Amino acid sequence: MRIFTRLLALGALAWGLAGPAAAQIAAFAKGADVSWVTQMEASNYQFYNAAGTPQDLFQLLRDGYNMNTIRLRVWVNPAGGWSGKADVLAKSLRAHALGQRLLIDFHYSDDFADPGKQTKPAAWQAYTVAQLKQAVYDHTTDVLNTLKANNTTPEWVQVGNETSDGMLWPEGKISTGGGANFAQFVEQGYQAVKAASPTTKVIIHVASSENVAVAHYVYDVLQANGAHWDVSGLSLYPTLSDWPSYTTRCLATMNDLVARYGGKEVMVVETGLPAAYPIVTQQMVLDLIAKTKSVANNKGLGVLYWEPQAYNWMGYTLGAWALNGRPTAALEAFRDVPPTAGLVYNPGFEFTGGTATPLGWSTASATDADADFTEEGTVHGGQLRLTHYKATTYRVRTYQIINNLPNGTYTLSGWVTSGGGQNSCQLYANGFGGPEQAVAVPTSASFTQIQVPGIVVTNGQCEIGLRTDANAGNYCSLDDVAFAPAQALATAASSPAAAAVQLYPNPAAGTFTLAFGLSQPGPVRATLLTLTGQVVRVLSDDAQVSAGPHVLALGTGAPLPAGAYLVRLTCGDQVIVRKLLIK
Repeated sequence: MRIFTRLLALGALAWGLAGPAAAQIAAFAKGADVSWVTQMEASNYQFYNAAGTPQDLFQLLRDGYNMNTIRLRVWVNPAGGWSGKADVLAKSLRAHALGQRLLIDFHYSDDFADPGKQTKPAAWQAYTVAQLKQAVYDHTTDVLNTLKANNTTPEWVQVGNETSDGMLWPEGKISTGGGANFAQFVEQGYQAVKAASPTTKVIIHVASSENVAVAHYVYDVLQANGAHWDVSGLSLYPTLSDWPSYTTRCLATMNDLVARYGGKEVMVVETGLPAAYPIVTQQMVLDLIAKTKSVANNKGLGVLYWEPQAYNWMGYTLGAWALNGRPTAALEAFRDVPPTAGLVYNPGFEFTGGTATPLGWSTASATDADADFTEEGTVHGGQLRLTHYKATTYRVRTYQIINNLPNGTYTLSGWVTSGGGQNSCQLYANGFGGPEQAVAVPTSASFTQIQVPGIVVTNGQCEIGLRTDANAGNYCSLDDVAFAPAQALATAASSPAAAAVQLYPNPAAGTFTLAFGLSQPGPVRATLLTLTGQVVRVLSDDAQVSAGPHVLALGTGAPLPAGAYLVRLTCGDQVIVRKLLIK
């Protein structure tokens, strides 16, 4: 009780500094639904920043990732009280104390409401339509007046969650004749919100924003039956390989809704991708934010991620946290200054899941475009690589044209592996200012770095790529491509280079051997990582290792769950990653 009283006082103090008026300064809402946070904390979960320091989740999201908005769901009589009125107030106070904007999401249920279920609260099961309307009004009023009394009035309120076929089923189910009832329920919620706070904007939320017909189905019913709303709220849950298509269709939906419904604003209130693919997620969110900001007449209000802090929790896998309690690279998309990129776009083929059309790269082949794809497996870094392979003879070229280059001499590099047997297999570059440069891909079971030097650029662009003329069953793979001015690479080349890196046995049972060779003396560090790149533990750290071959007997320390991990070998400026299976 003392903690709760203290939170009330803290929230009241913060209101004078960072209430709704101050929150309006942040024009674009970037944030997350973190409704699980109190339940996770009660289960002894902790949250760590990227450096591994424990930190309050709200502050971590605000200070580390520029998230200015918190979304919280409300249930009527939930089990354990989680996401009930008192729990929502406690989290609202924490958000307002940090000056974060607030979105309250009414489910009008005792548990999750979504497109597949809109279950009435247990206490409302026998209500008539008239009683349900009154219950919506009273419940909305009760929660909002409680927040208002504690100086945490939200900037936005959702009346219903993912109401793609109405809410409060069966009475308010659109597809079974409940469209008029649904509209009346929405209107009761709208009026309750405006009575509590006239400036708070009401959101009506639908799923599947990549399909504009779903949105029309809901909003047309509301409009035809005289219901009001201020913002069209959308969910977007794309696939790993097709997210560029999803975000493109989402933008089309947003622009359509603005035009179709009298200029109402739009907001993506939920999105997510598998936590195991943080770079894919990062690129999707970056694109979704850019597209939402581009909505006509500045009607795109913001993008919120759903439960990013969930790790090893409730079986949910679409968060943005690693199992060690730290955020993944996915959340970097929310920073005011986005992640920097080199000259090569999608250099490690990580920007989508496995696909025949990796972002930034094109395929050239008269008949064998299917011989070019990205896949998981043995990689140099990250989780994906580009592969050329086909069960029959094939000829294929994967390429990218880099534009806006300062004229000069460049070097192309990449990590390659090949089973051999091709008529020709080359990493190449054409600077359109001199002769094409190419280097043959060597036969090697493990990834080897090759370089294409002396690339002359005279008109500001260069084509780079991998091309293969192969016999049936021949394969080669490319990963971690770099293109840089020759001088920059010459400077970096002074670092020790590791070669012939091997792990054995693999799979291992707690102990294994790491073998490698060094071209010159230098520091060496071996680190065990999760597949999402989060550090599990440092295996070896030597300030100076002599040139020549080395064999390290390593152990994982405390027993680890069976599965796939990464071993990262850092030698000066060079980083080599190998996958390790622990049984």
